[in-house]
Amino acid sequence: MLMTTNEPNSAGGLDEGEAAALYRLMTWLSPAFPVGGFSYSSGIEWAVEAGDIVDIATLADWLDAMLGDGSGFCDATFLVHAYRAAEAGDKATLNDVAELAAGFVPSRERQLETNSQGRAFIDITRAAWDADGLDAMVAACRTPLIYPVAVGVVAAQHGIPLAPTLHAFLHALVSNWISAASRLIPLGQTDSQRVLVRLEAAVATTANRALNATLDDLGSATFRADLASLRHETQYTRLFRS
Repeated sequence: MLMTTNEPNSAGGLDEGEAAALYRLMTWLSPAFPVGGFSYSSGIEWAVEAGDIVDIATLADWLDAMLGDGSGFCDATFLVHAYRAAEAGDKATLNDVAELAAGFVPSRERQLETNSQGRAFIDITRAAWDADGLDAMVAACRTPLIYPVAVGVVAAQHGIPLAPTLHAFLHALVSNWISAASRLIPLGQTDSQRVLVRLEAAVATTANRALNATLDDLGSATFRADLASLRHETQYTRLFRS
């Protein structure tokens, strides 16, 4: 486990466990980590073609809704519950969370997206960043681990605190959405950062909601975004797989 030291920080720096946790989160949730996030748009490609997203303002509104009232909040909540089950060694609960999370995905393409990323995340971390007990936790699940569940399980097995894991996950999620949009609208680099700035408070709010949410609190109110992920499958021209 990483976060075990009680030694005081030197001159305000990170202790060994904190530095290791930060290093791993920055690596695992970086665009360079090979889970293939760059090839998915979560339906944003269809939203652009349909005229729902045309500029920085409409993109920020769309992503704010996805984050707080749609898949962002749901994925964050699943990550929290998967993390806590894995941390407690509760394999039965983890399996239940994994099955519910898989069943919550609204479309075939989104299922492909989150399953593929979850599988890649587990495979790569086990190959390069393995941890005691990780294999047993993965084996306890009768369904493939979708991406947020996979992140939660791995972070728990590495002893990385839940709150920064969740914030890093949501930042990576929003960043990938913005990256997809920047190739579709198109959106310049500075405007991409402006969208990220506008979503900073929403990321923090969504993380805090998820940390206090039960599985009964799960739900989505972003029907248009779900429809986009369904209609993307038959879109005539596509850059992305979802």
